[in-house]
Amino acid sequence: MKTDRTRRLLVMLSGLTIMGVGIALFKVSLMGNDPHSAMVMTLADWADIDYSIMLILVNSLWFILEFSFGKSYIGIGTFANWFGVGIVASACIKWMEHTFTIPSSMLPRTAILLAGILILALAASLYQTADLGIAPYDVLSILLSKKYALPYFWCRIFTDSVCAAATFLMGGLLGPGSLICAIGLGIFIAFFNQHISEKLLEKPYQSHAF
Repeated sequence: MKTDRTRRLLVMLSGLTIMGVGIALFKVSLMGNDPHSAMVMTLADWADIDYSIMLILVNSLWFILEFSFGKSYIGIGTFANWFGVGIVASACIKWMEHTFTIPSSMLPRTAILLAGILILALAASLYQTADLGIAPYDVLSILLSKKYALPYFWCRIFTDSVCAAATFLMGGLLGPGSLICAIGLGIFIAFFNQHISEKLLEKPYQSHAF
């Protein structure tokens, strides 16, 4: 049992670390982040603070709802996502922007975006399949699905759409990456669940979200 939990913890931490890299790739592609990250980045620009700090603040608001209506979804993964992903993403963004010349042509930016999509999907698969707690934002669509007996897919599109609308109203960057994340990321996550995450954990842990 201890070995099993240790394996799940390592898988979860690996997923969250990789997630930060995926968010950074979306950012430097200049083709739009996932809606929630895009909203947080826009708020961070408005407040002139680092993305990692703003993510912690925004997640604090979502956690109030998670604590009030979804205590069963809270675990070590909740806090690791809450405080860790933004730090990794911010560090990767700064490193990439200072180390590489961001291409201006569409083809290399599309390649960066595609890499970001795959990495983000793998990261989400690892962290969710480990089943050690749901992130404060991710739990919102789950709570809506349970409350109103609606498919998770449509609830996730709703929460992502609200974030996208907020980003647009604040003048933030949206693009193809935002649309793909809002609609199609689940397909890639399901693929990685079956072929990587569940095999790493040696049995199919069912995440709360899928």
